[in-house]
Amino acid sequence: MSRMPATWRADLFAGLAIAGLLLPEAVAYSRIGHLPPQAGVVALFAGLLLYPLAGNSRFAIVSSTSSSAAVMAAAVWALSDGNPVHVWIFSTALVMVTGVLFIIAGVGKLGDMTTYIAKPVLRGFTFGLALVIIAKQVADMVHVYPPYTDLFRYTAFLLAHMRDWNVYGLLLGFTAWLFLMMAARIPFLPVTLMVIALSIVAGHWIDWSQWHITLVGSLDMGMVHPGVPVLPEATWLRLTELGFGMVLILYAESYGSIRMFSLKYGDAFEPNRDLVALGIANMISGFFQGMPVGAGYSGTSANEAAGAQSRAAGLAAAAVLGVMVWIFRPALSQTPNPVLGAIVVYVLSHTLNPAAFRPYVRLHRDRSVVIAAILAVMFLGVLDGLMAGILFSLVVTLRRFSQPLLVQLGHLEGGHDYMDLALHTEAHPVPGLLILRPGEPLFFANADRIAQLAFEQTCRQKAQVHTLVLSLEESPDLDSTALESMANLFARLRQEGIQLVLARIKDRAFQGLQRLEPALPEQCLSLFSVAETVQAILNASAQK
Repeated sequence: MSRMPATWRADLFAGLAIAGLLLPEAVAYSRIGHLPPQAGVVALFAGLLLYPLAGNSRFAIVSSTSSSAAVMAAAVWALSDGNPVHVWIFSTALVMVTGVLFIIAGVGKLGDMTTYIAKPVLRGFTFGLALVIIAKQVADMVHVYPPYTDLFRYTAFLLAHMRDWNVYGLLLGFTAWLFLMMAARIPFLPVTLMVIALSIVAGHWIDWSQWHITLVGSLDMGMVHPGVPVLPEATWLRLTELGFGMVLILYAESYGSIRMFSLKYGDAFEPNRDLVALGIANMISGFFQGMPVGAGYSGTSANEAAGAQSRAAGLAAAAVLGVMVWIFRPALSQTPNPVLGAIVVYVLSHTLNPAAFRPYVRLHRDRSVVIAAILAVMFLGVLDGLMAGILFSLVVTLRRFSQPLLVQLGHLEGGHDYMDLALHTEAHPVPGLLILRPGEPLFFANADRIAQLAFEQTCRQKAQVHTLVLSLEESPDLDSTALESMANLFARLRQEGIQLVLARIKDRAFQGLQRLEPALPEQCLSLFSVAETVQAILNASAQK
């Protein structure tokens, strides 16, 4: 009986602790998405209230995130021609479409779809995106707005127009950022809320307009009206295309945060349930003109560090935020925009840690993928950069798997093992047999070349070899190209008087080989190990 009150007490304290972190970030991320501040607040309530009711993770804090805000802004800006009203309408529709796609993915059991984004791509994209967002926050502070989307020309334009900078806005933003960095050393201190409070208090003595510093403006929750935008069918189709990119980046963020804390505490992990929960939260957020939401790492880790015990911590945070918005809404409208920009820069500065790339340097793996993902965002913009990074990683993977690598196996004396002859000098070939094993799974990009290489190696030893044994242990299945390659290899070797035997065939690959026309002889297909297949061949030869 005593455990329940203790759990609720811990969740209440956690909710109190993270509320001061979430509200300033929600308002700040609205600026990234070119939306009014209430859009971030609506998203915050949608995520905090709905995910705990439908989701699985007890630590996940679902709210607007910097990356999803940037992706949304990039996706919507071209459609809306920069019209603020159109930006809000298209953003609302995009968030609703994103929610629908999440639900479809959850119902379709696509909980592992985040694996389509390699971690090096995601880390490179996050790093490059942080640079892009920070550059845009600086531009907002100094009131110079470059007409470019790529970071290089954007930064060059910004530096070329330094004489037009509002130095006071930059100074205020830098001061706020410096305060945030210093105060962050004190644990559990709501530094973002403090810096906003200090700037509001300073506004009683300082007329920000004298320094050409703009304010956030009215946090008008009365402008929030439920409804579905009325748009042409072509626009909905275009937003659906853009929604796939939004789902990928939101779920990649959420999956990483939720999965990490599930493993840490041994909690059950239900990705399909979380997909549906995120879908519901995004649909409701969009229905009330809010921003896209996901389980960001900063909010989730802060919730765990604050001692949350269950999903009720999110509900407690929503209750606290409701009181804060009700009481402090007029004051929040007096927040200088450079201070919000400083909050965004402060939050994203943790992303700019080169140590995240150390494993790729040490392991000599995927360095080109990380660099390509960073450069893609910087050169191509946010959404195109993400897609280009994913495409590059798939091309690199495809290229690696398509290498026609064949290993010759030999018998190890005193056992049944067959080892790589190049690595194990104690192994030796089996007389009359050439035993080869592809180094990668056979598929359309490498099957023909591997079959050709196997044919050439066999023909070079034609005088000593009567049977080629090809081990398919690396291939759980064979596509149509690989199946045709095996049939062609069998026919070509038969013309040379050499038998082909496929060993270690997996069940799905075996089913495909059985459907070939003309069918391969049964003695050419073996489900058994290389050792058992070789022994069967030798026994058959001895009986002749």
